[in-house]
Amino acid sequence: MPETATLLAAASAQQGPGDTIRIVLVVSLVGAALLAWFLLRGYRDNDPND
Repeated sequence: MPETATLLAAASAQQGPGDTIRIVLVVSLVGAALLAWFLLRGYRDNDPND
């Protein structure tokens, strides 16, 4: 009977970089949204002295 670690290693070797690419895409999209929010909040006009 094969060990569980051997089965998991074989299964992960067959899948390729799919999970890694998915994680990189999600993190970069969240980072881009946070960067856009941070940059765009500086353009808000909250000055009552205009």
